[in-house]
Order: sequence, then structure tokens, then C-alpha cells
Amino acid sequence: MRKKIDMFSPVVPPPYSVDDPGIDDALFEPLGEDEKQTDIINRPSVTYWQNAWSKLRKDPLAMAGFVVIFLMILLAIFGPAIQPYTYDGQDYTAINQSPNATHWFGTDKFGRDLFVRIAYGARISLMVGFAAAAINMVIGVLYGGISGYVGGMVDMVMMRIVDIISAIPSLLVIILVMVFLGANMKSILIALCLTYWIGTARQVRGQILSIKNQDFALAARVIGESNFRILLKHLLPNSMGPIIVTVTFLIPQAIFYEAFLSFIGIGISVPVASWGTLANDSLSNMNMYPHLMIFPALAISLTMFALNFIGDGLRDALDPRLKK
Repeated sequence: MRKKIDMFSPVVPPPYSVDDPGIDDALFEPLGEDEKQTDIINRPSVTYWQNAWSKLRKDPLAMAGFVVIFLMILLAIFGPAIQPYTYDGQDYTAINQSPNATHWFGTDKFGRDLFVRIAYGARISLMVGFAAAAINMVIGVLYGGISGYVGGMVDMVMMRIVDIISAIPSLLVIILVMVFLGANMKSILIALCLTYWIGTARQVRGQILSIKNQDFALAARVIGESNFRILLKHLLPNSMGPIIVTVTFLIPQAIFYEAFLSFIGIGISVPVASWGTLANDSLSNMNMYPHLMIFPALAISLTMFALNFIGDGLRDALDPRLKK
């Protein structure tokens, strides 16, 4: 009697052994070392930040920007110690001198060394720029992160507050704060922190909304992690690329505001040296002594160009959609 075959049952191959006489032993010879290497992936594993740095260092403008900022930092730290002058030391025997071997950038109408004053101005401008960007990054990241993660009515109320603040001209707010609090660095930082964080908050909120429902965030929520830990440990680190780019562009804006406020007379007060006050002091004698305007303007321009080049390079390097 013929055995009935089930067409849907899996076909189990007969067991084979090396000892079977019908099997060629060559089929079971171990692979050589050369053959083993064919399945190995020779390309090393590269992280997101390593890939970003690899692209960033190939950007000549960004690298030039880093060099300029590094030189400006060195000027701010060691510049005043190079020359035997102070930013407020007056010498009426050396008034309005052009650049020379003794005074590298010349002197102003009070005989003060312009190189030392620009070095002190670099301290103030860079300190204001980096401090304002850092403070506003913290405020903007926390505000935008909470708004985007919580969502609902909380998000709507927080964003309406942002809309109200952004409707007020930021320069007007800064000027009013400077008038009431006085002309000093602390007042400038407070004024910048009142409205400066809005753009960062909106950027962070958009990033959080786009990733908060992805698998890694849902997995963290399933295993019982708190909302605050999910926001700080998972969502914000995965949004750091756009945040770093945004903060990088905040630094030249803060430097510009400080120089502008000092230029119009409500920023850093004299005799403290600031790039804005140096430009303001040069207005009356700019035609006769152009070096008084050239060097402060050159310092401001180089710093802002360098920071913008760095920001552009970071944007291209950290955005995975912009592949070169």
C-alpha cells in the first residue's frame, strides 16, 4: 500500500555526516585565512560626532574661523601683558600716534595704547558673547524642551508667552533695561537674557516634537523612566546638533549688541575699553587718524565673520540631510 504524502509538511533532509562514504571530505575543509577576511567589514565604526568632526575639519572657512577665534582668545588673555601699558593709562606726550614699534596699533587722543585697549575690549566682547549664549541656551533648551515634551495646554500657553515676548522689539527691551540698570556688563547680560532665548526655545520645541514619539523614547517610557529623565537623557542629547548650531549663531549677535550699545553710549561706560566704545571714540578724529576706527572695526568684523563661518560649518556637519 502506497504511503500518503502530506504536501504541506516540511521536507526534512536526511542527516549527513563527515564519515558518510558518499560525502567528499573536501567540502568540510576549514577556510583559509584569506577566505575568512572576505566577510570582514574593513570600514571602522564611526559615531555621529566623529562623522560630524570629519566633515567639519574639511571645511576651510570653518577651520579658519576656529583659528581666528583662538587668536582672539589669546589676545584677550595675554594681549595686555605683552605691552607695558594699561587700558586707562594716559600719556599726553604720545597723543594720536600712528602705529609704530612702541605702540603697535597707535594711540588715541589721550595717549592710551590702542593695542592694549583692543585686547581689553576682546575680553569684554568675548565674555559677553559666550556668557549670553550659554545662559540663553540653558533657558531656551529647558523652556522649549518642556513645552515640546509636555504638549497640550501647557505647550499652547508657553508658546503664546513666547509670541507675546517676540512681538516686543528686542532692541527696545535691551535699551530700556540698560537705561534703568546702568551701563555695565551685568546689565547687558540681563538685557540679553530677557528676549535672547526665544529662538532657541522654538528650535528645541520643534526638535522635541519630531522625536518624542520615536521608538527609543517610547522604550524609555515603557521601562518606567520619569519624564524629566527621558527629556534630559534621551530627547535633548538627540537634539544637540541643531541646538549647538543655534547657540553658535547667538554669540556674534550678542557681540554685535554689546558693541552697538557701547557705540551709542549706553553699553560699557568709559574709561573701560570695549570695541564699541573704541569705535565711538574714533568718530571725531576718524578722517585725520583712521587707525582709530580701522583696528576696532577690524576686530569686530573678524570675530563676527569667524563665528558665522563656524556656525555655517557646524550646520553642514551636524545635519545628516546635508551630505557632501
